[in-house]
Amino acid sequence: MNYLRHNDNLFVYGDKTTPMAYSEVMKTTETIVPQLIKAGLSDKAALVYATLLAEGGCYPSAIAEATHLNRSTVYKILLDLSVKGLITEILKGKKLFYQIEKPQKLLRYAKSRLDQAEDVYETTKRLLPEVEGLYSLLPEKPIVKFFSGVEGVLTAYEDHVLQTKPYEMVGWVNEDKLHAFMPAKFFQDYRRRKEKIGVTTRGILPDRERDKDLLAAGYKGIAKKYMPIVRYVPAETFHYASEITVYGENKVSIFNMKADKLIGVIIEDDTIHHMMRMIFELSWKGAAA
Repeated sequence: MNYLRHNDNLFVYGDKTTPMAYSEVMKTTETIVPQLIKAGLSDKAALVYATLLAEGGCYPSAIAEATHLNRSTVYKILLDLSVKGLITEILKGKKLFYQIEKPQKLLRYAKSRLDQAEDVYETTKRLLPEVEGLYSLLPEKPIVKFFSGVEGVLTAYEDHVLQTKPYEMVGWVNEDKLHAFMPAKFFQDYRRRKEKIGVTTRGILPDRERDKDLLAAGYKGIAKKYMPIVRYVPAETFHYASEITVYGENKVSIFNMKADKLIGVIIEDDTIHHMMRMIFELSWKGAAA
């Protein structure tokens, strides 16, 4: 058995009396292989088929050496090509020898793939109305987005002012914990964008002087219409480093503001939004003005 090497690829030209010319081997591997891949063979299967075509037949060991594929991979590919009817195996001595079938088998293989694709398409067309019917019965699922770290939570917080219509924002707010990680410049931009959209605010805060001072400083100079209306609950009751905001038409944001567990979640769902709004109104009635 003889070999040719080109660009680190080894090509077999074998035990024939007239070996295939080097240029023909190059043409087979460099031109035929891409076409075989387009015809539906994998890149490795195309390389094995092209090697058999160039040589006129090979033993698995020679194919492995020529293609730089390991033998187990070569055996799997040979089996697959045999099942497809593209190659045959014969026994030479005590070894299996492989060669390609007539080239027309390639066309038959391509036609079988086309027929199979058409069958799949027709089956899907028939199935589609049933699938659409079942899909229409499914309840709408909420969209849930998760954020972590300072940048993630700021991104989630910014969603409050990405709305396009005026609305009333309500929620349970912890000003002290909020300003511990939120840059002053970010908050001022956030506040201005709320005013520009026309967002009014009601909030329930812990009854602490620091929270009151931060709120007053943060909204200093804002038009009276957009100054948050707040009510307070005892600080010992609202001791959580967290915030819940009901905003937009169907959104709720929830934040854990602990420095080592800074996370945010946005839930987009009509039912959850309206339920949280109802809970807020109940809390609002029970909070002190």
